[in-house]
Amino acid sequence: MFKRVLVANRGEIASRLIRACHDAGCDAVAVYSEADADAPYVTQADQAVAIGPGPAAESYLKIDAVLEAARRSGAEAVHPGYGFLSENPAFAEACEAAGLAWVGPPAAAMRAMADKVDARRLVYSAGVPVVPGTEGPVTAASAAAAAAELNFPLMVKAAKGGGGIGMTVVRDRDELARAVDSAAARAGAAFGDAAVYLERYIDRPRHVEVQVLGEADGRVFHLFERECSVQRRHQKVIEETPSQALDDESRDALCAAAVRAAEAVDYRSAGTVEFIYSAGEFFFLEMNTRLQVEHPVTEATTGTDLAVAQLRIAAGERSGIAAVERHGHAIEFRIYAEDPIRFLPSPGLIVTWEEPEGPGIRVDSGVAEGYRVTHLYDPLLAKLIVSADDRDACISRALQALRSFRIEGVKHNIATHIEVLSSPEFRSGGYDTGLLGLLSDRREPAAPAAAGDRS
Repeated sequence: MFKRVLVANRGEIASRLIRACHDAGCDAVAVYSEADADAPYVTQADQAVAIGPGPAAESYLKIDAVLEAARRSGAEAVHPGYGFLSENPAFAEACEAAGLAWVGPPAAAMRAMADKVDARRLVYSAGVPVVPGTEGPVTAASAAAAAAELNFPLMVKAAKGGGGIGMTVVRDRDELARAVDSAAARAGAAFGDAAVYLERYIDRPRHVEVQVLGEADGRVFHLFERECSVQRRHQKVIEETPSQALDDESRDALCAAAVRAAEAVDYRSAGTVEFIYSAGEFFFLEMNTRLQVEHPVTEATTGTDLAVAQLRIAAGERSGIAAVERHGHAIEFRIYAEDPIRFLPSPGLIVTWEEPEGPGIRVDSGVAEGYRVTHLYDPLLAKLIVSADDRDACISRALQALRSFRIEGVKHNIATHIEVLSSPEFRSGGYDTGLLGLLSDRREPAAPAAAGDRS
């Protein structure tokens, strides 16, 4: 095992990886921007190195600054977490060129899955079903011919996108050219590549993903699925396992397809293969070549530590995960500093931060009382992970945990989580990606305040 690992990230995932380093018996080096100088993870690390100003482009996304921090700290390996440089194959190659072990998949696997059009071709050749779509990128001029073959509604998607950026639903021909141009502009601004493609839009499907792990010796196996259908703006908010959409036969087929997709790129380390599921059919969406935000629900039900397994694989060892069995149920809630109605970030000073505690409750947090949430980064504050013997018990425990989670000073989305858990659709397990929109439509507009009422 390594003696010292640099964590090239911030916030809750940096804290999580620092803890994993300590559990694996190695020191952790944190990097921080000027805006994060007082962040909790900085003091949790054994060593911390400043890497630049607050904007991510001048710090966390600056490869040279991160490599210099690794050199100065004497780190032997780099763990990128998720986001920032985590799926950048050039960063992985730069680390290895600098003599640093890369705690993640090979750069070639990352590159193969980075372009969604190429990834669709690759997994299809490995026997993994894909949503009908264009063979390559389209332009506003060429999209009409492709749409005639696929039929509406369609989804315009960024070829190198993620997080819902550059995704647009098109329901008729009149919207198509404008939607392609708009999606391409957003993709170019966000990813430096304006290529977009068309895919048949499956209205309100389930979003189900499979956790895979590739050992250093080439063996790839799965750790079951996660349901990620509670989403806002194509971004996940609540994740649970097991998925209520699958029976044993479909679960086995889905997980086997995920393993085939990972084997097709000689995958190593932790990764996630994402699918949409509708009417008994599943289709490949993409592969995330990194540790997922929602990995703790898999850990809670399989008794594994995926971050420690990544460190071991990067060191050339066995992951330490043998036969995988799943027990009970787990749900993860992303706690954001945001307006829960408009989904807009809510920066500010956290004046109260009291986390729930008790059996089956885990909080992966990146903040503390007195911490100032900045507008510079994603507004994720923490993840609440709740587990129990069965789904009903898990929901009951989660409601208690959410109601005892106290945050003051910034707006947050805990009330949204409680609303979701209390809905008959979620409780039945029959929900889909339209759940948050459905709940929003049900809300009655607030009555105007009476004259003189300042409450």
